Amino acid sequence: MIATADPRQTLRRRLLWVGSLTAMLVGLFTWYTESERIDEKVLALAVTVAHRISPETLEAHAHGKRDTAALQKTVEEMTADHFGIVELYDRDQQRLIEYVPPALEALEAELKQSGHVELADTPRYMKRLVQGRFALVVAVPITRADGEIVGYLEGVYLPDPETLAQIQWDVLRTVALVVLAIALTTLTVYPVVLALHREVLARSRSILKGNLELLEVLGSAIAQRDSDTNVHNYRVTLYAIALGEAAGQSAAEMRHLIAGAFLHDVGKIGISDTILLKPGRLTPEEFAVMQTHVSLGEAILRQSSWLLQARDVVSYHHEKFDGSGYMAGLAGEAIPRNARIFAVVDVFDALTSRRPYKAPMSAAAALDIMRRERGRHFDPVLLDLFIPLAPALLERYGSADETTLRQWLLPALERYFMRDAG
Repeated sequence: MIATADPRQTLRRRLLWVGSLTAMLVGLFTWYTESERIDEKVLALAVTVAHRISPETLEAHAHGKRDTAALQKTVEEMTADHFGIVELYDRDQQRLIEYVPPALEALEAELKQSGHVELADTPRYMKRLVQGRFALVVAVPITRADGEIVGYLEGVYLPDPETLAQIQWDVLRTVALVVLAIALTTLTVYPVVLALHREVLARSRSILKGNLELLEVLGSAIAQRDSDTNVHNYRVTLYAIALGEAAGQSAAEMRHLIAGAFLHDVGKIGISDTILLKPGRLTPEEFAVMQTHVSLGEAILRQSSWLLQARDVVSYHHEKFDGSGYMAGLAGEAIPRNARIFAVVDVFDALTSRRPYKAPMSAAAALDIMRRERGRHFDPVLLDLFIPLAPALLERYGSADETTLRQWLLPALERYFMRDAG
């Protein structure tokens, strides 16, 4: 048989593709979730700084028991911890202090257009990009030890570039570790998957080989009953492959065509020898019995889902393009194309083969007869495709023995059946 593509390369490519896609998707998801955590980390830093406001000092200020100088100083000191703008509110959300450094007045004006963060019993924030800088507008409740809220801090937290870069680097490192883990997992499971693939492939090829042998056995059985050998089955299958390829059949259609060519007359197993082997012309009654080999063939195929792929040829290869054939009386393209292909090559082989009652015809003589049936018996398009192929096909296969024909057929079986198992 001809060599096929290394299944390990196919498996390696598939694992690489799946691993890469998985790494990309998981990496993107990790990047998204970790990026969301940037906001949380920055918020945590902001909350830590905000807690420098003493709830007792804020409460005393709200009740007029302490001047604003100490509280104002604390607020100004917070700017050293990256709080650029600070507003303090009492428990009734009335503003007590607002501090805006002169250098940030333009930034504060821009932020006012975005509105305020809601003052609530839990920290709230909104993310903004202002004047090319990342800013987090936060609102943090200030509570006593017993949990009672005594006021609120609203501010603009401006993390320094180094801190933000470190956080982003942590995110990138996490994503890289996730992607690396997936890549290592893919490399680790490759030998295991390859071993399993080999086992499945070996079993699949074994089953497929058995099915192909079944085609040969059934075809041989009817050939022997019909006082013939496998020569006809092999030759007509080779002709069908050539015409099918010329007609642009898909790989699946070619498999069905090959199976049908092997089994086209399988129903003749159920025809009695007195009719099947009768040397003279059949009577109308005998011919009616002979026609039943089509339905008998269908019944045989139904016993195997794998053999059913031969149904189009077995059931319809005696149909004629003008509708005068049997058993269904189909016409034109209502006849499955595989059956129309087989009808052409089957008649050509019959005309150019030696029979007990006739000598073989030349390719030219056989094609002259077939041209007269163009559009009646045969699909004209398929016949036109076959005519230029026929002389070379007959020259190569016409006088070859059974062993040689089988050797020529094996590469096609490998190409259309065994590669799919790989």
